[in-house]
Amino acid sequence: MVEIIVGEKGTGKTKHMLERVNQEIKTVQGTLVYIDKSPKYMYQLDSRVRMINMPDYPINDTDELIGFLCGVISQNNSIEKIFIDSFLTLAYIDTSEGLRLAIDKLSVISKTFHVNFVLSISQKEEKLPEELNAKICLSL
Repeated sequence: MVEIIVGEKGTGKTKHMLERVNQEIKTVQGTLVYIDKSPKYMYQLDSRVRMINMPDYPINDTDELIGFLCGVISQNNSIEKIFIDSFLTLAYIDTSEGLRLAIDKLSVISKTFHVNFVLSISQKEEKLPEELNAKICLSL
């Protein structure tokens, strides 16, 4: 499953994601991964959450990010959920079609490997492709 937290910059998406991941780590049996564009929030995460700082890796487009995620999943079959903050930035997405295609790929990965994704997207809900509305878990 792919879930989307959507809202313009500064609306509290990151805060909500941090609270959610720290709450969920208390009940999951597997691993949670938190991916961000900076290590800024590392110390706000429970120490059991695997933090990945994406600038540490040479990712330059959406396909490379998808490949990277597949690599992360292949190295740890206990991953239950991957939280990705600033998804549009990390995936180099600047079009609605690019977003739709990326989420379609994540949906396939999710079903195949039983890993759920939670993405924060800095955008107004109205600007998302209509077919993604069912994936919105929170709009700020």
